[in-house]
Amino acid sequence: MPNQEEYSEQLYTEDELLLEVKKAIAGNHMPEVSIAPGYGRLLTMLVGLSRSRNILEIGALGGYSGICLCRGLADGGSLTSLELKAEYAGLAERHLQQAGFGDTVEYKIGPALDSLKLLEAEGRTFDFFFIDADKENYPNYLEYAIRLASPGAVIAGDNIFLRGRTLNTDKNGPAVQAMRRFNEMIASDPRLNSTLLPAYDGLALAVVK
Repeated sequence: MPNQEEYSEQLYTEDELLLEVKKAIAGNHMPEVSIAPGYGRLLTMLVGLSRSRNILEIGALGGYSGICLCRGLADGGSLTSLELKAEYAGLAERHLQQAGFGDTVEYKIGPALDSLKLLEAEGRTFDFFFIDADKENYPNYLEYAIRLASPGAVIAGDNIFLRGRTLNTDKNGPAVQAMRRFNEMIASDPRLNSTLLPAYDGLALAVVK
């Protein structure tokens, strides 16, 4: 008997382009940690519903989430994607071009915190944020997202359960502690309206007041 996530995915035809992205990620020996298909569809919906025009993605990997985000963009919108590794950004860029979004995306290579400092210094603001990078910096990424947010901006953070480690009191490594802090911050920060979605590996959603 399928679980809830498996049942949900059975209702949708597999996305050939996104399947190609996942195959390329595996073929290049990259971490196979792209956002779950159901949450990818949700990102597309949320970008469209919020009518976002300027998106900031922290963690490009192979471009799976970037395609999902761009599919919801309004005409003339743009995606700024922060990626530590140039080879990952290069693969993501090729996939975004294949998807027809080559002119929509700007990649910034290097530690995301350095890029975020520069974006803040430039006075850049965004209406949608997707956080899916190194887990130990999730609390820092959340704080930057709030500071760089346009009024009413949406913030989404993936993998908030770390495959169950976040909930396991016997697990207390740096990434687990940082994720617990991130979840507590997003749930209690008075600048946000938020919720946590428990399907797949968990997704945090917030709207900046």
